[in-house]
Amino acid sequence: MSYFERQRDRFVISTDPAKLDLPIVFNYLHHHAYWALGRSQATLEKSLQHSLVFGVYDGVSQVGMARVISDYATFAYLCDVFILESHQRHGLGKWLIDCVKTHPELQNLRRWMLATRDAHGLYEQYGFSGLADPTKWMEIIQA
Repeated sequence: MSYFERQRDRFVISTDPAKLDLPIVFNYLHHHAYWALGRSQATLEKSLQHSLVFGVYDGVSQVGMARVISDYATFAYLCDVFILESHQRHGLGKWLIDCVKTHPELQNLRRWMLATRDAHGLYEQYGFSGLADPTKWMEIIQA
């Protein structure tokens, strides 16, 4: 199986799940990500197994991630996007979103969704906007 991979200087973005550093991902999401605080290791592992995961690496060390849930035909949900604080301000977040949006299996989708509390400006650069008609959308949130 071939995986999507891009390199820029010493950094690599790859969808190869064998490269993921689960302790790094778990620590960040469980302890630092407002949207995933307290997420269990079992839930993390299951979510990664059922998603297209983009790891960001400085050499062999994982420094970020994005996860896409998709049917690969009509819809994609972008989530769990992060770059470790030690590697922020190097353009890695923008490059990560660009790699996600240009992945060959994610082209010509009718709808992309995401939820963010504080990164609207980043995602707007890639075509995301507020809901055109929020009255059409519903959700269930379970603790």
